[in-house]
Amino acid sequence: MTGGAPVIENVTTGVYCFPTPAPEADGTLSWESTTAVTVQVSAGGETGLGWTYSAGAAAGLVNDKLITVLHARDPLDVAGAWTAMHRACRNLGTKGLAMQAVSAVDVALWDLKARLFGRPLGELFGATRGQVPVYGSGGFTTSNDDQLAEQVDGWRAAGCSGMKIKIGQSWGSDVVRDLHRVRQLRALAGANVELMVDANGGYSPGQARRVGAALDELGVTWFEEPISSDDTSGLGLLRQALRCDIAAGEYVSDIYDAARLAPVVDCLQLDATRCGGYTGWLRCAAVAAAHNLQVSAHCAPALHIPVAATVPNLRHLEYFIDHVRLEPLLLQGVPEARDGVLHVNTTAPGHGMTLNPAAEEHVVN
Repeated sequence: MTGGAPVIENVTTGVYCFPTPAPEADGTLSWESTTAVTVQVSAGGETGLGWTYSAGAAAGLVNDKLITVLHARDPLDVAGAWTAMHRACRNLGTKGLAMQAVSAVDVALWDLKARLFGRPLGELFGATRGQVPVYGSGGFTTSNDDQLAEQVDGWRAAGCSGMKIKIGQSWGSDVVRDLHRVRQLRALAGANVELMVDANGGYSPGQARRVGAALDELGVTWFEEPISSDDTSGLGLLRQALRCDIAAGEYVSDIYDAARLAPVVDCLQLDATRCGGYTGWLRCAAVAAAHNLQVSAHCAPALHIPVAATVPNLRHLEYFIDHVRLEPLLLQGVPEARDGVLHVNTTAPGHGMTLNPAAEEHVVN
């Protein structure tokens, strides 16, 4: 940095909608598009970029509530800005949509800070590794055999040693098909790939216990959200009953959510687009470490690389097929997974990504 101390001068938002190639579904939800909300924060001649996967209302919340508390602030005081934004959302509730808006701004602020120093973001965080392991994720309940095989081929080409599909179809109404698809994944992936499944809270506790026993026999090592992540007592019971790891945490909004889940899971998932950006992610990862747990970064692979590389208790990062497809449409400078890892940016300032001008065709007016 040169000259006087910079202050935040401008904050802008954008909303982009990206259709999926075909209708997609997991155990409890279906969708045909993904909405990305971007935030750009400018100071000292530099601009930082952040984003979240949310609804367009998150951009409205940034514009209505957060810009005011950011104006003329010191862009290097990211923690102070985070606290000010959190307080500004008090009467709205500080979880869900509000925290997704805060998350996008926080990522932009960290990117801006690194750009002001002219350094890669991983250097500011203090990366503990130069590469982040990824696992392949997709396998929607709507996928047919050919679509699943195509996804597995893509994950194999990326070198993924773990692969995850969705089960719990239609709130657990077709367990036979669920288990058939797990067997199909094994046949497609081969004997040396770690099998992982995600029920998205689609089973009842009794169903989850019975399905989990079958998954144990099939060699599945990761059972994500077998029941709602709100049912912490149920997750704890399943963790005691099953051999496969119980995972949850993608809806964690803050350290209090993380502290409730940490005692009842084997791996805590964290999503920087939902839990307060990089600042919130690191705080929640510390909660996991205090419980001797590893963390797994949920979705948004390009966004998570610098922060995932920072913590020693990282297990892996989710290479989610929807976001792998979307991120190059939204951004320039998105890395591709090779040999089962994403490499940490060590040259470009910030996280190394900028908005893709071609994303304009996906803008929501």
